[in-house]
Amino acid sequence: MATAENKSLSGRRIALTRAREQTAELGGKLLALGAELVELPLIKISKEISKDTLADIMTELGSYDWIVFTSANGVRFFFEEFFRLFDDVRALGLMRFAVVGEGTARAITELHLRTECQPEIATSEALGEAMVATGSLDSAKILVVTGNLNRDHLIKKLEEARAIVDRFQVYKTEKTDLTAEPAAADFRARGADAILFASSSAVQSFVDQAASLKLSPEARRPLAGSIGPQTSETMKKTGMPVDFVAKQPSLDSLVEALVKKLGSR
Repeated sequence: MATAENKSLSGRRIALTRAREQTAELGGKLLALGAELVELPLIKISKEISKDTLADIMTELGSYDWIVFTSANGVRFFFEEFFRLFDDVRALGLMRFAVVGEGTARAITELHLRTECQPEIATSEALGEAMVATGSLDSAKILVVTGNLNRDHLIKKLEEARAIVDRFQVYKTEKTDLTAEPAAADFRARGADAILFASSSAVQSFVDQAASLKLSPEARRPLAGSIGPQTSETMKKTGMPVDFVAKQPSLDSLVEALVKKLGSR
């Protein structure tokens, strides 16, 4: 039986801004707490891989000492191609795995592989520092699997530690046009109690589409929540308020911050 505690978001409207294929996990956590969801998929994520680069990487795969994933999307798209080309996971060789974030680590675990480097703080900067701290990077060959919007800070950090780094883009993130979306019309008319941002790209897309998402005078003005430092930085740069931030860059921490903030309102 539901309790008042586990229905702490009952009657609250929460706007989600993740890509459609990424909404299920966060949405499920919020629905379990009684929230009403308004889905605003401000970005879309799709596979994008250069055939020539793929051929080069897969031919040399066994020579890498480390493979680095900065998102679960990278894991998914990389291994789709890997298992298309190989029928034995041992084709990976003896490479070690490094990841950013719990979701990325979980995606590796689901493949029955072990993560050897995951910083407590889920940022690429923290991952770079954690990898340097292993003392294993001098002349190490590292494959960093990324999307089109990933920053180069991690790669520069690894190269400064004398590693040989190859960047492998396997997906792209693009903004979506929500002008004609029924959910956007609902958001404009009724607003929400909170809107959650889990990436800088979603923030930028929201700002770019401000006219299409402008609230009516009667709509509820939502509090804006951020999943972590990079997203918060983008929100501040674009002039958006940051009303609450997850203590750790994770979905569970974001939900916890949301419940706490709305509970005090």
